[in-house]
Amino acid sequence: MKPGDLVVTPRKGKSAIAIGEITGAYTYDPDGTGLYRHYREVKWFRLDVPRAAFEQDLLYSFGAYTTICEIRRNDAERRVRDKLRQGFPAVSAMSGTVRDGALEPGFDSDEESVDLVRLARDQIARHIEIHFKGHGLARLVAAILEAQGYETFVSPEGPDKGIDILAAPGPLGFGRPRICVQVKSGSTPVDRPTLDQLLGAMSNVGADQGLLVSWGGFKSSVDREVANQFFRIRLWDSDALVEQLLGTYDRLSGELRAEIPLQRAWVLVSPEDE
Repeated sequence: MKPGDLVVTPRKGKSAIAIGEITGAYTYDPDGTGLYRHYREVKWFRLDVPRAAFEQDLLYSFGAYTTICEIRRNDAERRVRDKLRQGFPAVSAMSGTVRDGALEPGFDSDEESVDLVRLARDQIARHIEIHFKGHGLARLVAAILEAQGYETFVSPEGPDKGIDILAAPGPLGFGRPRICVQVKSGSTPVDRPTLDQLLGAMSNVGADQGLLVSWGGFKSSVDREVANQFFRIRLWDSDALVEQLLGTYDRLSGELRAEIPLQRAWVLVSPEDE
C-alpha cells in the first residue's frame, strides 16, 4: 500500500460499499488491540455507495475471502475512479484508518476463494433491480408481507403521499400491528426527511408501526434514528429485502416465483464463517 491508493471495502451489515484513499504511511500503535496496532490514515470519499452501483464482476472481486488484497482484473481501478468522478462526488472530508496487511507480488483476488453466498445474493439483487423497477418493487414488498400473513393494500402508481403499502394481519386485515410502508426503488440512499415523511403518514392513517424500504440504502442521519425508533420503524435495504424474499420464497405465488426463479444450493462454509 502507498498514499494515493484507493481503498474499497464492503460494509458489514449494510448493502453498501465504502470508498476512500490512503493518505498516510504505515503506523504502529503499541497501545492498539490485536491487528488494530497496524494502520494507515484514510480519507473516505463515500461510506454509502449502494452495491447495485457496481457491475457484477467488480462485486465478485470485492467478495474475496482474503482480508486485504489487490484487485487488478478487468481494469478495476480505472472503473472505480471513473465512478468517483462521474457518479460519486466526494463528500466533506472524513478521516479514518485502514489496517495494514501483506500483499503478495502480483496477487489477484479473483484467483482466490470468494464468498459464494454474497455473490448469489448480489445476482438476485441485480435481477430484482432490473425486473422490479419503480412501482414493481412495492409489489414485491407487498407479496413478501402477504407471505408473512398480512393483508395488504398497495397504492396505485403515482403520488402516494408517503404511503405505498398498508398491511395488517388477520383474514380481513383488521388485526394488529397496522403497518404503513414506504418503498424507495432508487439507487440513492435516503435521508432523514424520508423517514420523517413515513412517521407523518403513520400518524395520518393510524398505523402502529412503519417499514421504510430503500433499495439504495440509508444515510447516516437515518441510521442514527434506529435506536430511537426501534419500537416503531424497521428499515430494509436491498440486502434485507433479499433476506426477506429468501425467507418467504416457498410461500410466494407461483407467478411471482416465475418472475424470480431461484434454486436452493449448498456451499461449503469458509473457515472464517465457522
